[in-house]
Amino acid sequence: MARSVSRKASRSILDKFAFFLRVFLGITFACFAVLILSETPSIRNWLAGIKPESPAIGLVAGHWQNDSGAVCENGLREVDLNLDIARKVAHILREQGYQAEVLPEFSPKLNGYKAAVFLSIHCDSCIEELSGFKIARMTHSSAPDREDELVELLYESYAQATGLQPHLNTITDDMRQYHALRQIAPETPGAIIECGFMGGDQYLLTEEPDRVAVGIANGILAFIRSQSDSTATPAAIPVE
Repeated sequence: MARSVSRKASRSILDKFAFFLRVFLGITFACFAVLILSETPSIRNWLAGIKPESPAIGLVAGHWQNDSGAVCENGLREVDLNLDIARKVAHILREQGYQAEVLPEFSPKLNGYKAAVFLSIHCDSCIEELSGFKIARMTHSSAPDREDELVELLYESYAQATGLQPHLNTITDDMRQYHALRQIAPETPGAIIECGFMGGDQYLLTEEPDRVAVGIANGILAFIRSQSDSTATPAAIPVE
């Protein structure tokens, strides 16, 4: 009789353990599924309440999924800064109701990419003596007037948000002939920005990336506002 009671007690403990294990595994699987689905653009937009017809914005995080970009003596990597800034910009734009996605440097989606705005985000070299930012469009643009306006609005909003000055004399042919600007659809207005020097502007880029992101987002919002007659386009995001 004692052995029978002992076996029943053991089975009861095992049954309870199996039950709690199934519950734990079920919750873990559900959380994992939600995490995966939330990274799917269409699901993410639906969860955020973003309408399918809202303007799309493409952001390249320079060097992401390809190489490190510039690397400073203290180990600071350009790719990490680029990705952090791009994700912050995308978050701001989604909060304003726009479809925004962050793309790797050589995403297959770049070929013929269509969007209301396209911007590739980079940071400059580790030279401590240099400070400033720069923006460029492709030299032989299919829509030079629109892209000039995009560049101008980005210059204005970025300088206002960050306090940096343009560093125009270091704009290179590599920027003007940037591969992604040659790959996107001709009707997609695009540009590339170097957000600052990882040397002279390191504090801003590492300690105040929200200011950087707001400067970029406000330029994009201003451009979309200039291209639309809609009064529903949000005003500029304040810099905190």
